[in-house]
Amino acid sequence: MSDPSRTPQEQLLHAAVEHFAEHGVADRSLRAIATALGTSHRMLIYHFGSREGLLVEVVAAVEAGQRETLAALVAEPDADPSDVVTRFWSTVTAAAHRYGPLFFELSAHAMQGRPHAVRLRETLVDPWLEPLADVFERAGTDRATARVRARLGLGVARGLLHDALVTGDTAGADAAMASFVDLVLPSKKDTR
Repeated sequence: MSDPSRTPQEQLLHAAVEHFAEHGVADRSLRAIATALGTSHRMLIYHFGSREGLLVEVVAAVEAGQRETLAALVAEPDADPSDVVTRFWSTVTAAAHRYGPLFFELSAHAMQGRPHAVRLRETLVDPWLEPLADVFERAGTDRATARVRARLGLGVARGLLHDALVTGDTAGADAAMASFVDLVLPSKKDTR
């Protein structure tokens, strides 16, 4: 069912995100993806340029959704920063089981400078730094240190997600994240 508040491109992107969440990406052609989405490959090319362009947009949409989730958690007025990070980690790890392999594959494409993934150089790190710095600042860290810890936290989270996806040891990654949170964001409950 189409949503009149979304453009045709947004509708196709939403359908692709949902489809990949349920079925994975695999090595299907753009034609096979188009058929699964109920559209033509020409429409996907028109809106996204290529199969890889579509996949980059899917990753960007998932990342934007995750930043919205973080913003909602941070917006809770009395939220303990360590609880915010712990709850957010749970959300991210659930999504990583569906989107993680695609995320890391396309991140590698961005590192290699492939044209279809250049946009990810702008969207995979910088948009995260300010919202994550807000969490650290809320915990009492000065802004400059909060920005450094935001980058550190993002790197730790991405590394642990990679670890969990490669090894299948989600419990181990969860324990490591809990330890990291204890190191950099002592709970307000611990200081009372």
